[in-house]
Amino acid sequence: MALSDTAVKKARGTDKVQKLSDGGGLYLHIAVTGSKLWRLAYRFDAKQKTMALGAYPDVSLAQAREAREVARKLLASGVDPMAQRHADKHARQIAGVNTFEAVAREWHAHWKATRSDSHTIQVLRRFEADVFPMIGSRPVRDVEAPELVKMAKLIAERGALDLAARALQSTSQVFLYAIAHGKASRNPTADIRPSDVLPERKATNYARVDARELPALLRKIEGYQGTPVTRLAMKLMALTFVRTGELIGAHWSEFDLDAARWDIPAERMKMKTPHIVPLSTQALEVLRVLHGVSGHGAMLFPGERKNGKPMSNNTILMALDRMGYKGRMTGHGFRGIASTLLRVSTTHISSCNWPMPSAMPCRRPTTMRFT
Repeated sequence: MALSDTAVKKARGTDKVQKLSDGGGLYLHIAVTGSKLWRLAYRFDAKQKTMALGAYPDVSLAQAREAREVARKLLASGVDPMAQRHADKHARQIAGVNTFEAVAREWHAHWKATRSDSHTIQVLRRFEADVFPMIGSRPVRDVEAPELVKMAKLIAERGALDLAARALQSTSQVFLYAIAHGKASRNPTADIRPSDVLPERKATNYARVDARELPALLRKIEGYQGTPVTRLAMKLMALTFVRTGELIGAHWSEFDLDAARWDIPAERMKMKTPHIVPLSTQALEVLRVLHGVSGHGAMLFPGERKNGKPMSNNTILMALDRMGYKGRMTGHGFRGIASTLLRVSTTHISSCNWPMPSAMPCRRPTTMRFT
């Protein structure tokens, strides 16, 4: 006969153990002390087994019956309910260890080995500020795309669009690491396109003169009355059109003048990939002159304070201002001018045979004369 809530509540302990059956193997075990425990008796692989379902009143009669039905469905599909319970418990324990934050820190320790300290510290700080508060405590295998979209949008709402996109990129690397190590089965960032969830930022171009004004600018650089190092820095930027940070942070060890080649390491590039700059004859001439000025140290453009840091990234901008180009030209402007001219002149640029990996696109260095 099935039990009732009233019967379960009124049951009391006696001088011997009692078993009040509810049917289907479910019964209430009442100890001599009066404690009440739900248990389920069943057979699996021709063996009699008993599974504890919890204590009354923490587990009600209705809840015990639900647990019985779950167990019966497992038995019908050939699964031992107790074995499934152990497996579920183990999975929860693993999930607790493999939270997103735990896996992210493990990935970071592996990933940072070949990166600069400043970059790796910055990446970890971004995780700690923006990612871990949102999904850090979640099991890495359970994180879904909508959670990542919410995270990215919250970052973007404070105007940090670049950080939002980088957060998605970094979390993707963590998921790929988790998949490789058996801690996740898929990468939810694969379902997200930043352009679908983040607002577009209007492109802003650095100030630069028209290409027709370039000859006059080059002549003014040649006659610049400031320090020789600053003048040579502007000339080299005009001849290589790299970013200002890439130029002023250059080390002599990156250059092979005999091979006419400048290898910028990945950690100094915006996109964190190695970059090769073929050097024209004019660029080589500038470098040889510069070597006579600053070749005694590791850096091409050491700062005036001699504290191991390069010249300020405002040095070139201030020099251009003094030459009358304030608001009209920046160091980055040389890159913009080169980009425009090269796009227009692609039909006139022939292939080259610089000593570089065959997979890299190749172009002949642009010749710019200082006359």
